[in-house]
Parts: sequence; structure tokens; C-alpha cells
Amino acid sequence: MPTNEPFLSAMKPFLQDAWKKAGFKGPTSIQIKSTPLILEGKNVIAESPTGTGKTLAYLLPLLQRINLEINSPQAVILAPSRELVMQIFEQTQKWAEGSGIAPASFIGGANIKRQLEKLKKHPQVIVGTSGRVLELIKLKKLKMHEVKTIVMDEGDQLLVPEHIDTIKNIIKTTLNDRQLLLFSATLPNHIEQLAKDIMDQAEIVKVNQTKAAKSKVEHIYFVCEAREKIEVLRKIMRTGSLKALAFVKDIGNLSVLAEKLQYKGIPAGVLHSEAKKSERETALKNFRAGKYPLLLATDVAARGLDIEGLTHVIHVDFPESVTQYVHRSGRTGRQGSSGIVISIVTPREERDLKKFCRECQIPVHRKILFKGQITDKKPGPNRSNSNKRTRKRH
Repeated sequence: MPTNEPFLSAMKPFLQDAWKKAGFKGPTSIQIKSTPLILEGKNVIAESPTGTGKTLAYLLPLLQRINLEINSPQAVILAPSRELVMQIFEQTQKWAEGSGIAPASFIGGANIKRQLEKLKKHPQVIVGTSGRVLELIKLKKLKMHEVKTIVMDEGDQLLVPEHIDTIKNIIKTTLNDRQLLLFSATLPNHIEQLAKDIMDQAEIVKVNQTKAAKSKVEHIYFVCEAREKIEVLRKIMRTGSLKALAFVKDIGNLSVLAEKLQYKGIPAGVLHSEAKKSERETALKNFRAGKYPLLLATDVAARGLDIEGLTHVIHVDFPESVTQYVHRSGRTGRQGSSGIVISIVTPREERDLKKFCRECQIPVHRKILFKGQITDKKPGPNRSNSNKRTRKRH
């Protein structure tokens, strides 16, 4: 791991103190590559695998450049979900501690009057969902004339047809010399081209899996019929002390699955986009606190989440694309820690899983559940029966 001295030497004392307090050994590849470019004021399009420290890669230089003498927003961080906004906001609070920098969060669905009260406190860093940020701009409550940097976190989720006009309209409210940053774990060619079209002379930073922090994540799978998936999930949850995030496509199925698991003695929280803000916050808070071992979630709700101590990611409903598989799986084994990714697949889905893993150069192994444990195969093919037959003949 590279030494952190050159990386930190240009940083303000409060950031150096926070780094020491965090106990990091050294910066990651994405932090080393992107931080100097951001400090120089350049536009950056960055791609780096999940769990490699992308948030700090933009957050540290962003906080470094905040001018305390200006009591208005200077940086806006946009994220695709409420949960990710709150996670980034908490990180911003943590790293801005002792600096005098005031951050504030703004999410759709929250009481707008309370959010207007937050703006009266003159925050310098805004973290928000794009829809709510644009709404506050249109109400002329969020002034953008002093904004020097706009960050698009999970940028591949923001530059999609349903959000891109909102993003462009937010950017239009700033001066031409502002800086644009886009960070994502996956950057399809069309998203990269869209980002280039929005940005002027952007620097492209890419960190591949081999240069990223070495992952200790094991990828395994179980094969069963679709109707058996709930029972397989129940048995997996009984194999040990798990802290697992399980992905389900359909919100209706998610609620049914939670009820069935509860009935079978497996308490689970649920996280999806149609739940109330308070319900989502409670579900995440309780899961993080260990009040239940399983959180059932849809992709939108769990995108970009960083949950400390997450031991397993479970694909109950198989992902639709390699990108989805990568983003889901990246919730465990972050920054070099260990984890297990489990796919519960039908025979047809098994082929797609193997294809995805080949594309990602990830070894994946088929397992079975035997006597309450995860194993490669049942011990011996009916060895005891063959012994009985041998004895009878003698």
C-alpha cells in the first residue's frame, strides 16, 4: 500500500486529523489518481470497483477547497437514492468535523419546510437527490451562483433517461467555470460518452479490479427451482451468524418473502423505494445495529450502500445484467475485507451466472446444503448402503 504522506501533505489539518482518526493505512488507487486532478479544478470521470474508497476520493479534495468565508453552497453532491444521500452526508459530517464547514442533506419525500430551515443555516456542502435539489433551485431557495463543484455519485444511475434532464438543468444553474465530477463502479460506454458531452475536457480515471484493493470475496451458488428459493434462503440463514443483504426484484415479492421468513423464524427488514422515508431509515438503522440478520432490498434502494460488517450478499432474484451483479456483490468485501456472495439460481439462471463471472474473471463454485452446512457435495455416494449390501452377501 502506498504511503499516505504525499497524499495528505496538501490537505488541511482537520482532514489529516480525520484520516489518522479513521486509522487508514494508506490511500487507495482511485484516491491517489483522482485527488490531485480534483484539487487542480479539473473535470473528472472516474470508474473504480465497489468498495475502493470512491466517496473519499472526491470528498476530501472537495472539503479541502471549501472557503469558510463564503456562507453559501459551494459544492453539490448528487446521488440516486435517499439511502446513499444520507450515507454520503454522514461521511461529510465525519470528515468535516472541527473545520467549521456546514453540510446539509436534501431528499425527496422529506418535509420541504424543514429543508428550507436547513438552507437558512447557510450550508456550504449540499448532498441531495437530484429531483429535490432542482425543486429547491426552482423555488429560488437554493442559490447556485457560488457553487464551484458538482459531484454525480453512482453517475451511471444519474445519467439515465429519467434523470438526465434534471441533472442538466441543475448544472445549467451554475457558472461555466464550475467543476463537474462523476464517480461510478461501472461506466458503460454510452454513459461515459454522455458524461463527456456534459463536461468540458474531462480527465478519465479508471481503476480496474487488479489495481483495486485485493478482494477476499468468495462467490458461490445453489441451484434449485424458482419455488424453492425461499426455503434455500431460510436454510442459508440457519448455517451460521450472518449479516446478509438479499436482493429481490419485485417490491410485492419482497414483502411476501419477509412475511414467510418471519413465519419460519427468520426476522428480516425490508428496504424498497416505495416505503416511507421513516420506514427506510428505521430498516437500515436496525439492520446496521444487528437487530435482525437479514435485510431484503430492491436494487434501487440498496445502490451504493456501505454497511459495516456485512458478511453476505445474496441474489435471491438473479440480476438482469453483469453491471447489476457487480454493484450488488460489491456491498460486501469492501476495501479488502472478506465476504461471501451467494446466488440462488434456477438451472437456466446458472448458465447466465457462469457467463457473468467469466466476464468479470471471478471464480464461482456450486455448493449444496447438507445437514445444516454449506458444502461442496454430500460425503460419499451411498457408501453406507453399499457396505450393508456387501455384509448381506457374506
